Amino acid sequence: MTLFLVVCLITLALLGAPLFTILAGAAILGFMQQDIDLAILGVELYRLVDTPILLALPLFTYAGYVLGEGQTSQRLVRLTRALVGGLPSGLAIVALCTCAFFTAFTGASGATIVALGALLYPALKQAGYPEKFSLGLVTTSGSLGLLLPPSLPLILYAIIAQQLPQGSGVTIEGIFKAGLLPVLLMIVLLSLYSMWITRKHPIPLQAFSKTELKLAIKEAKWEVPLPFFVLGGIYGGFFAVSEAAAVTALYVTVVTVFIHREISFKQLFVIMRESMVMVGAILLILGVAMAFTNWLIDAEIPTRLFEFVKQHVDSKWTFLLLLNIFLLVLGCFLDIFSALVIMVPLLLPIAAGYGINPIHLGIIFLANMELGYCTPPVGMNLMIASYRFKKPITELYQTTIPFLLVLMVAVLIITYVPWLSLAFL
Repeated sequence: MTLFLVVCLITLALLGAPLFTILAGAAILGFMQQDIDLAILGVELYRLVDTPILLALPLFTYAGYVLGEGQTSQRLVRLTRALVGGLPSGLAIVALCTCAFFTAFTGASGATIVALGALLYPALKQAGYPEKFSLGLVTTSGSLGLLLPPSLPLILYAIIAQQLPQGSGVTIEGIFKAGLLPVLLMIVLLSLYSMWITRKHPIPLQAFSKTELKLAIKEAKWEVPLPFFVLGGIYGGFFAVSEAAAVTALYVTVVTVFIHREISFKQLFVIMRESMVMVGAILLILGVAMAFTNWLIDAEIPTRLFEFVKQHVDSKWTFLLLLNIFLLVLGCFLDIFSALVIMVPLLLPIAAGYGINPIHLGIIFLANMELGYCTPPVGMNLMIASYRFKKPITELYQTTIPFLLVLMVAVLIITYVPWLSLAFL
């Protein structure tokens, strides 16, 4: 009977059944085998709701949706161009920085490609950058901000890790700090690659202009304080994470609706509904995933899995290399939220057995997911960019491979130099 139910679950998963139904079914099956009352599912849902930091998730999601619907992207591009546009390959650096910042707040790599692609892709081509280079840059840059606070995957990783004994010391404040240097490394390496690729055909520089910088700052004066609300408020001890999320949500609403007047009240209610639908989906998956995780721990599956891996892999460094390969492949087929709720409960105990810091593991995990978004054959960013720019998917494969190789180097450095993730802790 049990085997039949397992086969049914696998079949449903292959047929595309919603993830939460598969996780819930697996948890129910596991608890039934152990004669545990299924009321434990309700207990797990309540435990998730009772998590104080959970409040930050819907508030930051809503703020990101509001920013994505306004004209924030255009103001950010102008400001960044005024600041660094005079550097060699300045416009490419503008694209990298703007995409990273925008993705951090919207939490969606695809939204960045859609919102900023219409601005940056034509601008890069007009400035003289090769078309394939411009297309690859915009496509891969869309996922850079996943390691920057207040990115939703960072918050979600912290919430999941805290439910496990090995991740009890993981905090949102800590994971926010941990992502800063790794994402800076990625931007620097991609900027150096951009300079190298245009070395034989220098792109005309945009001369630095104090007048343009003042105008750009004036235009983006309401967006500039946002990072200070989040980072300064949290690390300065003025706000808890949930309070910083509430202030951010209120601030972007006032700025977008009442000051810039880019979103009407009618549109605002639509945005609220859409953002909360997304949050509801995440929470539903997360709730049943916590129950599934509880069963995994009770059944000692992570412990057995670690013992099995330990028999075949003695070295911590070899394990990290295999982990990177596994996560890169995983990122091609699973969206980042599904990958987090399914794999973190399994991988965190194994990594802890090798002495890997749980916060460092989170950065490694999310850095690989960034690459997975752009990795052929089915990376999500490839699909979105193909639709957005009306280009064949095979052309996207060719344009993104050089950028992927650069990012792979960055991921290896992040993996084998834990200091980058742990320096500010």
